[in-house]
Amino acid sequence: MHRMTRSRPVALTIITLITLPAVVVMTIGASQAPADAGDPLIAGFKSTYAASVSDAVELVTGRNGTMRHDMKLLTGTNLVGRAVTSLARPAPADQAIPTLATRHSVEMIDEARPGEVGVIVMEGSLDIAAMGNLMATAALERGMAGVVLDGAIRDMWDIRRMGLTVYARSKTPRTAVGHYATVARNVAVECGGVTVRPGDIIVADEDGVVVVPQEHAEAVLARAQEIDTQERGMYPFIRQFKSLREAIARFNRI
Repeated sequence: MHRMTRSRPVALTIITLITLPAVVVMTIGASQAPADAGDPLIAGFKSTYAASVSDAVELVTGRNGTMRHDMKLLTGTNLVGRAVTSLARPAPADQAIPTLATRHSVEMIDEARPGEVGVIVMEGSLDIAAMGNLMATAALERGMAGVVLDGAIRDMWDIRRMGLTVYARSKTPRTAVGHYATVARNVAVECGGVTVRPGDIIVADEDGVVVVPQEHAEAVLARAQEIDTQERGMYPFIRQFKSLREAIARFNRI
């Protein structure tokens, strides 16, 4: 009886030692948690609209946060997430070889966390593609929310099929190889006329793309939600009184 009693802890210890590495391996192999997991700001901005956020950024910061009118949704859907960035500039052909033409953009995508938004700037041209279907495939596999390109996109037929959300200023089949090289990633960039820094929040829909400075994000979200609430009260007022002028006077909003 004593031998049986004493042998049980030994057997349990052996089992624990055998199963522990399997648990460790599973943990190491697990996918990354989304960058916006548990982020109430991202969740909040997903419940509002680019128009309300655009107004709120100006009211809170006194500055425009909306990208130029030609930054359009080309495929996909609404987009909310924190920015990661890459910057490319014109380069001689010998410095724009395949390994250098998109180097920092590739690194940005390969190190992106799920839910992040890739922002790529091609300084000086809308006639060179910032990315195509290979980079789009990697972005999808990394779980990125989408991309915003101050430049062009190519392989649209395939990227649309994949389902990656893309906002860009143009489309072209022309490659960056031989013409452009990336120079930095996760730095402040000028995208569509607005400064975007890593960690700033991108809010985009069919109206366009808005950049929320991260240090003002909480105040901007609160103001955008106030605008949404105010407008929800205007619709029934307009329907009841059939007067937009009276609604504007009542709510001080248009």
